[in-house]
Amino acid sequence: MMNSTKLHEALKKYFGFEGFKGQQEDIINNICQNKNTFVIMPTGAGKSLCYQLPALVLEGTAIIISPLIALMKNQVDSIRAYTGSEGVAEFLNSSLNKTEVKEVMDNIRKGTTKMVFMAPESLGKQDYIDFLKSVPVSFVAVDEAHCISEWGHDFRPEYRNIRKMIAEIGQIPVIALTATATPKVQLDIVKNLQMGDATLFKSSFNRPNLYYEIRPKVEAVKNIIKFIKDNQGKSGIIYCLSRKKAEELSLVLQANGIKSAPYHAGLDAHVRSKHQDQFLMEEVDVIVATIAFGMGIDKPDVRFVIHYDMPKSIENYYQETGRAGRDGMEGICLAFYSENDIIKLQKFSKDKYIAEKEISNLLLNEVVSYAESAVCRRKQILHYFGEFFNDSQCTNMCDACRYPQEKVQATKEMSTLLEMVKSIGKKFDTQHIMNILMGEETHDLLLYQHDKLPEFGIGKSQDNRFWKSLIKFALLQGFLLKDIENYGLLRLSEEGETFLKSPFIITLPLDHNYETVREDDLLGSQGESADPQLFEMLKELRKKVAKEKKLPPYIIFQDPSLEEMATLYPITQDELTKINGVGPGKAAKYGKPFLELIERYVEENEVERPMDISVIKTTEETLKNKIYIIKNIDRKLPFRDIAKSLNMEYEDLLNDIESIVNSGTKINITYQVNEVFDKEIQHEIIEYFRGSESGDLDAAVEEFEQEFSREDLKLMHIKFIADLGN
Repeated sequence: MMNSTKLHEALKKYFGFEGFKGQQEDIINNICQNKNTFVIMPTGAGKSLCYQLPALVLEGTAIIISPLIALMKNQVDSIRAYTGSEGVAEFLNSSLNKTEVKEVMDNIRKGTTKMVFMAPESLGKQDYIDFLKSVPVSFVAVDEAHCISEWGHDFRPEYRNIRKMIAEIGQIPVIALTATATPKVQLDIVKNLQMGDATLFKSSFNRPNLYYEIRPKVEAVKNIIKFIKDNQGKSGIIYCLSRKKAEELSLVLQANGIKSAPYHAGLDAHVRSKHQDQFLMEEVDVIVATIAFGMGIDKPDVRFVIHYDMPKSIENYYQETGRAGRDGMEGICLAFYSENDIIKLQKFSKDKYIAEKEISNLLLNEVVSYAESAVCRRKQILHYFGEFFNDSQCTNMCDACRYPQEKVQATKEMSTLLEMVKSIGKKFDTQHIMNILMGEETHDLLLYQHDKLPEFGIGKSQDNRFWKSLIKFALLQGFLLKDIENYGLLRLSEEGETFLKSPFIITLPLDHNYETVREDDLLGSQGESADPQLFEMLKELRKKVAKEKKLPPYIIFQDPSLEEMATLYPITQDELTKINGVGPGKAAKYGKPFLELIERYVEENEVERPMDISVIKTTEETLKNKIYIIKNIDRKLPFRDIAKSLNMEYEDLLNDIESIVNSGTKINITYQVNEVFDKEIQHEIIEYFRGSESGDLDAAVEEFEQEFSREDLKLMHIKFIADLGN
């Protein structure tokens, strides 16, 4: 064991800290004794220091195996900054040329370099193995060790070969480190690295400073913008599943005055590096990224992590949310949940091998279960990682505890559930058990003759939501155990047996029903509009103006525009043009009486208007498209040619043209309409729309007995608005 005084002196000298956190000192001592070491420690708990400090004090160079080049760069920069020495940490990877590789090798030979960071692919190269055999190596650290396991959230096949590579270099102690590992993943790591003799150091996965919340994916972009504006100047990460969405969302944020940059594997390496550095240097407040961003990033003051799309596993979710509040201060974790997103994720895995697909679906089912459950979020996360948590200690740091769902008594039903699981043995999953309770005659159920069980159909008086909630609750209470390695099969535990012998009252919180959205489920939402009285007054005024102009009301301003006026209280023409669906033309033509009404209302009711009227503005790319469309309509280009040149569907082009016309911009599309309809038919359709209250196209298709397609009638409807509304 290394002298404690020397370790503390090194800690102060290299890192400026007065003392160790948690188990850091014991872990470092274990490594210094040349023992294999396995560290499971959440993000923000000081995992990196556990290999950095021993690397600095031990003889030789430590090999640090890390999965991402960007992560290596960040870690190397950080160590160099702490120690004040350029050569103390280096990396060997594909980004270096031959001269740079030789320079790194020379530094290692001289003993200047105490840590060399490598990806497993680089470590596998024979030239590197031969070189490392020729120099003293203190130990090998396998960072992000969960990458070894197919059940881990970032599985990397190359990680499977690490043990073989280490053996080629020599008899060297190994330290494996991960911030997320379920019991199954822990076993995989130990088995694959052949370190059954390793000392295990496992810290609690609880991050008490993080607030967890799931929201239905309704007006998500609008709500994200409002949330960021309410947290002006704070650093945050938004995760998306696709590169395209990451870029689109970043553009929308930029258009709304938010300093943002995208980050994904499809960007050029120097662009990725630049965006990461801008985020670290606080030149950019928000990074919109795929999961390629943030692993091990040394930024302690990330104040929020938003999941625009739900991740593929609880491990992903925990790892990504763990990038918030690493300094122990505020960390808000918001995720937007939609069943459609889950269906998309299931489709992604349809072409995988059967076993791989089963694993993906099981991990995804855990995400669905977490999102829909009304039980304490923190309790669910910690249970997933094999840790018990008393939800009374959450202190309202998740939405389930802060805004509790409806609860029902379920003592009798719990006994029924547990008795049934006990009677059928440990061969069946949640869905099979639900099918028995609900009396669903599936193939597997009939095969096992479970339609003959006394419990068959006994649960019909309750709905699926109730039984799903009850099974999740039984798992969290430890009454049931889930064998995730065997595709989620359930079995009764000792605690479940105890409950059957001595039942006690069970109060069950029912799962969230995301098909219906509470008013407060929209961040900052105040229902239909911020001021329902003004909204009604604006609708009445619109009706009056429409009557005078002999136009349907929606031609003047559409409902969403009126709702925004009743929220933001614009009183000048310039402010009115910032309302969605209101361009300069429409503001000039119809705006005056509406602005007068709003100004009068604000004065009479002493309304405090927002200082900054900002709405979701169009991105620069969208603006360019609209200008391009207008120019080509002026040139009388066929619409389908315009759509083709913009690489968009014809219907999407019509939507964009409709948006241009609705905002009050004057364009003449008669040349295109004349290609589709003769003059007499045009007049007939115009008269129909003039008398229509809503301009509903489906109703128009029916009215004309499907003589015209929806697209053609939409074209005619756009002409109607363009000619009469503007």
